[in-house]
Amino acid sequence: MAMTVTRGEVARLELAPAAALFRSLGDPTRLAIVRRLAEGPARVVDLVEAVGLAQSTVSKHLACLRDCGLVASDPVGRASLFRLSQPALVDVLGSAETVLEATGQAVALCANYGTASGAPESTR
Repeated sequence: MAMTVTRGEVARLELAPAAALFRSLGDPTRLAIVRRLAEGPARVVDLVEAVGLAQSTVSKHLACLRDCGLVASDPVGRASLFRLSQPALVDVLGSAETVLEATGQAVALCANYGTASGAPESTR
């Protein structure tokens, strides 16, 4: 018996990689790291300072971003210099900021994905 795949199922399968990209950026810490790296390469110590979290936490998120192919590192002495491996992420961030400006607080207040207060998670 042949199994048929609906057009909707095909569309969901085709969109799965894009959904995974947005999930990888959906964590506030990873998003902060990507935003900082959009300014230019940085060492872990620089990223720790930028996001205000422990080195181990930043390293864990960097590993995730590296596994997703979004960041890469180059050895510099005993340290590593992290950079965006996909420069188009700068455009994604810019587009996201444009959408957020256009929608006001709608996303932050969204019952499903927003924060309880509408304030960024880092200020709660």
